[in-house]
Amino acid sequence: MKNNVNSSLVTKNRLGKISEDDLMAPQHYLEAINAFARLTYESIYVINYENMAFEYVSENPLFLCGHSPEEVLTMGYDFYFKYVPEKDLELLTRINDAGFDFFKKLPGNTKKLYSITYDFHLVNQDGRHVLINHKLTPLFLTGDEKMWKAMCIVSISHHKSVGNVCIHKQGTDETWELNIENNIWRKSEKPKLTRREIEILLLHAQGLTITQIAEKIFVSSDTVKYYRRRIFERLGVNTTVEALSYVVNNKII
Repeated sequence: MKNNVNSSLVTKNRLGKISEDDLMAPQHYLEAINAFARLTYESIYVINYENMAFEYVSENPLFLCGHSPEEVLTMGYDFYFKYVPEKDLELLTRINDAGFDFFKKLPGNTKKLYSITYDFHLVNQDGRHVLINHKLTPLFLTGDEKMWKAMCIVSISHHKSVGNVCIHKQGTDETWELNIENNIWRKSEKPKLTRREIEILLLHAQGLTITQIAEKIFVSSDTVKYYRRRIFERLGVNTTVEALSYVVNNKII
């Protein structure tokens, strides 16, 4: 099974020869990515689909599984086959296929506006399975509008299980969710929060308790609890931590 997964993961977006014009386009972009990596807690890496290799790996330990960035860079796609459980590898193959099929149908001048996010496990150096959230967005396209290079961002998932596959279009509330069972994308919109709900979430993010939030916005503690329950219902989460992770990851606040 793993050989089939290996083959599918590395061939779905196989590129032909990159033109001279395309090769001249990306200049010094890794310096900007490295600067961004210094400012974020998330792990960052870059995939080059021309040679199916990693072109950059940041120092954040979450994605490294005990290795140095240089070692992960050298491993490239072999990293997945070593540190992703086989069941999750099969899921990644299906996501890979569905994602690139979706991408191919997009108008060429809009492809860079889309990003995909999903959850799967990494096995860390202690053998523990860690559920991570993985985001991918195009960096460069080839002249024939295939994805040439992509930036990936890895963080701890706020979900409890693998999957949760969504595609977002930048600058809009448009979202597509993938049904893993039949590989069908369903269009939806981001949940919307009121100003008061966003205010309460931001105060939670500052570490304030329910009582402190109530005092700050001049309402009762029961009113804050009511707003919090409504936030959980809108976002489909169960805790404040999950709510904060959701709104940050989905650019709601």
